[in-house]
Amino acid sequence: MTTTSPDSTVSKPSTATRLHGLDALRAGALLLGIVLHGLVPFLPDGGWLVVDRYRSEAALAAVYLIHLFRMVLFMVLAGYFGRMVLQRRGAGAYLRDRALRIGLPAVAFWPVAVGSLVLIAIAAGNLDGAEATQPVAELPGPLAVMMPGHLWFLVTLLQLVLVTVAGRAVLLRVFGADRCGLAAGRIGSLLASPAGLGIAALPYFAGLMLQGGVADLGIQEPTTIVPVPGASAAYLGAFLTGWFLQARTDALPRLGGRWPVLLVMAAVLSVIGWFAPDVLPSPVSSAVVALAGWAWTFGLLGLAVRTLRRERPVVRYLADASYWMYLLHLPLLLLIELGLRDLAWPIPVKLLIAWAGCTAILLLTYDLLVRSSWLGRWLNGRRQPSVLLRTSRSRSR
Repeated sequence: MTTTSPDSTVSKPSTATRLHGLDALRAGALLLGIVLHGLVPFLPDGGWLVVDRYRSEAALAAVYLIHLFRMVLFMVLAGYFGRMVLQRRGAGAYLRDRALRIGLPAVAFWPVAVGSLVLIAIAAGNLDGAEATQPVAELPGPLAVMMPGHLWFLVTLLQLVLVTVAGRAVLLRVFGADRCGLAAGRIGSLLASPAGLGIAALPYFAGLMLQGGVADLGIQEPTTIVPVPGASAAYLGAFLTGWFLQARTDALPRLGGRWPVLLVMAAVLSVIGWFAPDVLPSPVSSAVVALAGWAWTFGLLGLAVRTLRRERPVVRYLADASYWMYLLHLPLLLLIELGLRDLAWPIPVKLLIAWAGCTAILLLTYDLLVRSSWLGRWLNGRRQPSVLLRTSRSRSR
């Protein structure tokens, strides 16, 4: 008679089918960055490259909500897919892939995606008859100009990959592959349990405390290529959570069974976290915010794996386009917002124009210039046929 051990659900290298729900979540996390940057000109405190004279507390609340979970969710997915690639192809291939598809784009796209923002800031200041409002970091030497801008998450992700692969190599050498695999599976099982929410939130809480509590709408991202303790702690914890969840084949289905409870909890904790810094001690408010961010993350993971089990062409297309869109969205968005700035129009109208205009340009350039070219293979690992060109050819026949 054979028996099944509790560790039989530890993930093994395989050629598993594509995880459409996780693809959609990764695209959503990137595209929410466009939504977030569209809202920033309307924040009550200003301090952005383009500042509108019309401000809104609702914009601040929306940015707070997105900040709670967006980058944590992205790093969880990066860890999940990262372990999957490493298990299938090996550590060397994984590192080469990350260098090619994360490190190289961060460098190659920087002049247009980030460097052009200086010119936009100057234009915004000149139009106002004042200097640009974006603060410049006071850092010595070359670090003062090595600011990754909105591409900071790529630099941080590369750092997390290197730390994780190096730590894994040491553990494999000390304990061996079998024991490390069993330990990873048990950690993944624990994270997928009801207690996993609190465990996963600990690095987020530590990150908030390292930066002095809940400030500037959550975890403060690094402004240069030099890591900052708060962001490194929070996002390494998220990356490793995804890494260990991938070690258990039953982890995501278990989260899928609890997604309604997790999302209700996330909504309640988010409301409490909005007011907490004003009425609660810093450790308590930080704990609430950390739990809210992770309740959203686990709830959205569960919802995605439960509801997005098959491929949907539109979702798959946006998943492929989202990387290109995020890399180049900020200059376009700021130029549109610069044209709309201070117009006496309702803020939702200006937001819709900015989002729609930016999205249309990015999708058009992706389909015509990227999707079927070497750029598409570079960014997404494969080429896909252009939808617009294929449609026009079919109509011409």
